[in-house]
Amino acid sequence: MTAHILAVDDSATMRDMVKDTLETGGYEVTLAEDGQDGLNKFQSGKFSLVIADVNMPVMDGITMIAEIRKLDEEIPIITLTTEAEESMKQKGRAAGADGWIVKPFRPAQFLDIIKQILDN
Repeated sequence: MTAHILAVDDSATMRDMVKDTLETGGYEVTLAEDGQDGLNKFQSGKFSLVIADVNMPVMDGITMIAEIRKLDEEIPIITLTTEAEESMKQKGRAAGADGWIVKPFRPAQFLDIIKQILDN
């Protein structure tokens, strides 16, 4: 069964890069453009993994992660963000993020991380 991944980012360029990279890895991808859009799509679909930006309009990634955690305690959630501050990583972990990838990402390395998470 193909893993279905929800990728949430307010940058259209980044959404395209993430989608292209994940589809190269054989994954099915649903995109959302902000945290509220991501939460709505999460509630109406079945996903194996959520990838979330942190800084977004309408609803930021940390808030979205916390809201998703109220609905599903098991799904792996990783952030993909320009934020590298330890304090932000702690906020992400506190909200329920399982991992933290700093942009820009290298596609091969990114796919390796995704594969490791989904194979657990």
